[in-house]
Amino acid sequence: MSVTQDDFRAALLDAAAPVPAGLTDGAGAPAGRRYNVYRNNVAVSLREALHEGFPTIAKLLGAQNMDGLAGIFLRRHPPSSPLMMLYGEAFPDFLAGMPQLAHLGYLADVARLDLAMRQSYHAADADPIDPADLAALPPERLVETRLTLAPALRLIRSAWPIHAIWRFNTEEGAPRPEPGAQDVVILRPGFDPEPHLLPPGGADVIAALHQGHSLGAALDAATGRVPDFDLTPTLALLLQGGAIIALT
Repeated sequence: MSVTQDDFRAALLDAAAPVPAGLTDGAGAPAGRRYNVYRNNVAVSLREALHEGFPTIAKLLGAQNMDGLAGIFLRRHPPSSPLMMLYGEAFPDFLAGMPQLAHLGYLADVARLDLAMRQSYHAADADPIDPADLAALPPERLVETRLTLAPALRLIRSAWPIHAIWRFNTEEGAPRPEPGAQDVVILRPGFDPEPHLLPPGGADVIAALHQGHSLGAALDAATGRVPDFDLTPTLALLLQGGAIIALT
């Protein structure tokens, strides 16, 4: 009796499942014990990948709860790539869909922040513009200019105080989170990504720029929601974070 890949994989990710019938080792003997060792090693590796990939979630939930959720997740979402740095893209939506976690509504967005930090870390490098090039543009050209943003930039918009939750769980002495929506941009001026809290309207500007709109159109998007929006802090943040890589 031959063992299909689906049978092998399904049993591999479920410790309670029996060893697939007909599976043998290199000597032709039943592979039960060796398969169980291999199965345990795979499960441990995937659980560790989720702990490392979602450190804020792991701290919020605790090691035991994180292990339990990881066991459920890896059976529902087996790896689609051999690169463990990519594992867990479905984890935020998985958390959002768990009825047992419905009372912790912020978890999914905090997981998206953790995931975005990892994606930013592994994104391609890009050289930033010289800020003087932007400052040299006359106002009438500036509003028509399109800004190309760095591949490492990530934007997360949330109805929850995700930046404050992240700080409280990663920085010694950080204040307790207060209720309220927060938008976060992740920039990578060097090797390590950094999350920054955006002012109201800042995410509208960055989203519009990312979609290819001009700076003037991006400003209109922000002032349409925040009439007294000041572009200067958000633009300065992008420049200081090396997040603008071309002007068109």
